[in-house]
Amino acid sequence: MLQAVDTEHTADSVEWCPLEGCRRLLACGTYQLRKPEEQPASSEDKRAPDADEPQVRLGRLYLYSLSEDSCACPLVEIQRKDTAAILDMKWCHVPVAGHALLGVANAGGSIELLRLVRSENTYMLQPFSSFALEKQCLALSLGWSTGRASSASDQPLKVISSDSRGQLHLLKVTEAGPGLQGVATWQAHHFEAWIAAFNYWQTEIVYSGGDDGLLKGWDTRTPNTSVFSSKRHSMGVCSIQSNPHWENLLATGSYDEHVLLWDPRNMQQPLADMAVQGGVWRLRWHPFHRHLLLAACMHGGFRIFNCQKAIEEKQEAFTVSASYTLPNSLVYGADWSWLHFHFLPQTQQSLQLRSSPYSDPGARTADVVHNRKAVGQSLGPPSFDRLADHEGEGRTKPQSGGKGWTSVQPLTEDMKSSSRLHTPGTKICDGNRCLETANLDINLLATCSFYDHVLHLWKWDNS
Repeated sequence: MLQAVDTEHTADSVEWCPLEGCRRLLACGTYQLRKPEEQPASSEDKRAPDADEPQVRLGRLYLYSLSEDSCACPLVEIQRKDTAAILDMKWCHVPVAGHALLGVANAGGSIELLRLVRSENTYMLQPFSSFALEKQCLALSLGWSTGRASSASDQPLKVISSDSRGQLHLLKVTEAGPGLQGVATWQAHHFEAWIAAFNYWQTEIVYSGGDDGLLKGWDTRTPNTSVFSSKRHSMGVCSIQSNPHWENLLATGSYDEHVLLWDPRNMQQPLADMAVQGGVWRLRWHPFHRHLLLAACMHGGFRIFNCQKAIEEKQEAFTVSASYTLPNSLVYGADWSWLHFHFLPQTQQSLQLRSSPYSDPGARTADVVHNRKAVGQSLGPPSFDRLADHEGEGRTKPQSGGKGWTSVQPLTEDMKSSSRLHTPGTKICDGNRCLETANLDINLLATCSFYDHVLHLWKWDNS
């Protein structure tokens, strides 16, 4: 682990910007319940709190930049904005009118688009467009139609969203005018529609998962009838992602603590089934390795799966390449960084090694404290509000750099190496021009969690 950041509120969404030139930027969203008795009272209002008064869902959006100048705390906060509670966020994979766009689904029942703008020597997110889904509902998720980096630029830019009343909402994005416009709304599930996502290869098709335990497919040209409805998951379906590298591959996750791989052409039976410890709230395919899948598994921490044999050799399960479980926390957000490390020419490598603080063995040993692995406790699949309202008894206050966590395994040289941002002989690059000289075995990822309200930055060496 490279860094632990206290987000103050419970954190549930973390997203790296995928656009070249902006890949050092990381957005984190939070969700916090405030009870009526915790509301700030005016001097004129001394009445006792009403037990029937609804709780307020508060949120905060953080924007961080990854700095190579700070070894101990590479993530530097550059903006924070108080908002309605945030349930999901995703960056658009293509620029719109020359700007990166971040989509946010919030507890006010709206989808908001924020535009990334340059401000002096840094970046800021500014409001671009907002669309109210329905009254008296929470916007639970959103997905962009742009997941494939090589998708045709002439395709219309679309957003699919789901809400707490079980509905799906198809929106289109225009560069001028209102920005977001409604296209279609339909009832998809009997209870909360936790997740909605596009088929990146055929963007007329969307998938949804609900608290009714159903996984469904929809053709947005005729949305009133589902293309398929699967009961293969035994509890609420809360994560779905189409693979951006393989055309006929879909991953789904559920409160039933299973990750399933599917061929969308045959939704009768999954290709593979992996049991995990914890409800699977978020799934992310790697931006460059088509067979690597990252899963946020709530009380089970996070897992990295290697799905290659399951896909190519038709094995019914896939292997776990890495897993981390943190105490007193529920990991809700997880995302791969699009940054990569590329090899320096030999002359630059020798200069870097001579100037590196880790050329001193004492400095290397002292930095081992940043690498931690710990064990959490087993919990059931509670509701989102109940999680946000939980006081987290006995939780450990996070500290920058990760002090306070304990290791349950001996620290190997590989683990020591993973506790610092730079690997000797490499440099971080945020453009595709470096891919030919990139060391794609070295990966950065971020996770965030409930209870302990922590954003974690991790470095993983897959070699």
